[in-house]
Amino acid sequence: MRKKIGFKPLVTTFTCGVLLLLHTSAFSQDQKFYIFLCFGQSNMEGNAKIEPQDTVNVNSRFQVLQAVDCADLGRTKANWYTAVPPLSRCRTGLTPADYFGRTLVEKLPADIRIGVINVAVGGCKIELFDKNRYQSYVTTVPQWMTGMINQYDGNPYQRLVDLARVAQKDGVIKGILLHQGESNTNDSLWPVKVKTVYDNLLSDLNLQATQVPLLAGETVNADQGGICAGMNRIIATLPQTIPNAYVISSAGCPDAQDNLHFNAEGYRMLGKRYGEKMLELLRNSSPGK
Repeated sequence: MRKKIGFKPLVTTFTCGVLLLLHTSAFSQDQKFYIFLCFGQSNMEGNAKIEPQDTVNVNSRFQVLQAVDCADLGRTKANWYTAVPPLSRCRTGLTPADYFGRTLVEKLPADIRIGVINVAVGGCKIELFDKNRYQSYVTTVPQWMTGMINQYDGNPYQRLVDLARVAQKDGVIKGILLHQGESNTNDSLWPVKVKTVYDNLLSDLNLQATQVPLLAGETVNADQGGICAGMNRIIATLPQTIPNAYVISSAGCPDAQDNLHFNAEGYRMLGKRYGEKMLELLRNSSPGK
């Protein structure tokens, strides 16, 4: 007697296939596309003039997720492009993010891609990135800063989060880069304020603190006559507030005549130091690789 064939096994197979497809789609981001969030004030947006050496031979494995529309550059917000500077807004300069990314691409295996998102506003205090305090802070800033803030629809923090969510569909967030502090010089509460922003980013993006280090760069060093160099004593305490935070030294990084911003070579040096520290952290998190 032949066994009667029912429909249940076929339905089960079909259902499992659909679920597998949905599961694969939900986790289809490239695990070898490393994303880094960059934020801060003028030294992160980039103050130095971009030089010819900075625009040639940029490896296509190094990408930037455009933060604002820039018709002159042929770039549209929330799209990926090869990371030829400027990496922040349309007319910003060289930034530590430039040579951070280039350093990683140079030192990591050829199947790893690097992506950066750079949302920064010259002259701002860290309060601009506090999602619960930024509105009151914005009412106090000068008009020239308001124009920059408005390029992020009045809320740079939310723009950073929105872009990060776009990036998470393509890759994996591996770290956060901060360069800020000049406008908070002598503010002993700065580390706590930074922690608030960091914790909000982790929560809003569903990230784990142990897996997403925060790298914070020093202001122009005292050895260059930095007028905000005193802030570096406070920046040095950040790892006491955020265990997975690391301070990037600016010692020896040349600066501009204003003793507030780095010059192009200073940005290159500082960016490489961010990159070298991140490489160390990546290798420590993946022993044997």
